[in-house]
Amino acid sequence: MFRKMRRAKRELPKEACMEILKKGEYGVLSTVGDEGYPYGVPMNYVYHQSCIYLHCAYEGHKIDNISDHANVSFCVVTAYDTIEEKISTEYESVILFGQAKTVHEEEEKKDALMALMQRFFPAVKDTGIDEAWQKTNVLKIDIEHITGKFNN
Repeated sequence: MFRKMRRAKRELPKEACMEILKKGEYGVLSTVGDEGYPYGVPMNYVYHQSCIYLHCAYEGHKIDNISDHANVSFCVVTAYDTIEEKISTEYESVILFGQAKTVHEEEEKKDALMALMQRFFPAVKDTGIDEAWQKTNVLKIDIEHITGKFNN
């Protein structure tokens, strides 16, 4: 179902992929959009409980797309630098594929929001999640396939 990486010598092991997911600043969520066009949107995320969690509004383009086609991809790049003398770049990245869905279960949703808060705002003690969790949509990507690639 999923293709093998063309340049296998640059493929990262699964453990390294998970580390990239843990340290990435943001990722790009890609969905199948109107008339089959891809739609990619940069998003904050957290890798938590072996899944990707995202927060967003309850409506919009990506939500419509996911409602129609749950299959998504998510890409994270954590290192990038140009090497002028070699006309090349150094990088490490991960791309994963899975099914995206809205989290409806209260405890899972609160747990995901807390993980997002701790990741991006570790100094904030009173997160307000108990009051705000119903106003915030949380998406979960169950990872079906993941690959990582590097050049250094």
